[in-house]
Amino acid sequence: MLAKRLMVIALALPVGAGLIALGGVYFALAITLILGTAGWEYVRLFRMAGFEPSSLLVIGGAAVLVVSRYFWGFDGAEIQISALILLAMAYHLLAFERGRERAATDFSITLAGILYLGWLGAYMVSLRSIPEGKWWVLLVLPAVWAADAGAFIIGRRWGRLKMSPRLSPHKTWEGYAGGIVFGVIVGALIAALWGLVSPVMSPLRGALMGLVLAAVTPLGDLGESMIKRQVGAKDSSNLIPGHGGVLDRIDSWLWAGVIGYTMVNFLWL
Repeated sequence: MLAKRLMVIALALPVGAGLIALGGVYFALAITLILGTAGWEYVRLFRMAGFEPSSLLVIGGAAVLVVSRYFWGFDGAEIQISALILLAMAYHLLAFERGRERAATDFSITLAGILYLGWLGAYMVSLRSIPEGKWWVLLVLPAVWAADAGAFIIGRRWGRLKMSPRLSPHKTWEGYAGGIVFGVIVGALIAALWGLVSPVMSPLRGALMGLVLAAVTPLGDLGESMIKRQVGAKDSSNLIPGHGGVLDRIDSWLWAGVIGYTMVNFLWL
């Protein structure tokens, strides 16, 4: 299992770094593909519990929101979201008319998938699109990964106090604190390194970014755990050897993208 995980990481890191460096349409398409796959897994999870969200609307709606964010930013976003809400309602009205008794619940799940994956996921494109955006993405993601690693290492060694016994029994408050320490240290170190080539980076900014992300993004992991616990699944899929599914890998950075983008825009632009 460990060998598989390390092999996937070794392959994914250079590809991901290259796409972040390229930016533009290549990065936007990569995010669209990732979120589309996560959308398929999201629908699959709920169907395991007998619900029938629309895979076309979840996957297609997320893609529309990401692509439009790349080309037009937030211009026209209210029209896009309104249209997707109306389409989702119309789709599930027809489903109810055809005999689907839980169509109203299905509608809610479809709409949640579009907004949670598409609207939030598109913030990673927004973050990459701002001035010096590649460096911000290359700060945000490693800070989240460091926090996850720190929480795992410290929690496994010294964890005693359960953080969320129902959602994630292995998470502890000691691990959470360790994740924050790792996030702050790695954020500061990476920002110091990127500061050699980018004027917007500094250790203080990196530490603050790492602190906020490490403190808040675990809620993304717990949120996905809530879905999996309700439907009785261990992983969102088995697409990634040793890692589970795509949704299992992006549950924290869905939160990180919007938090990072907001912090940069309000504090440093």
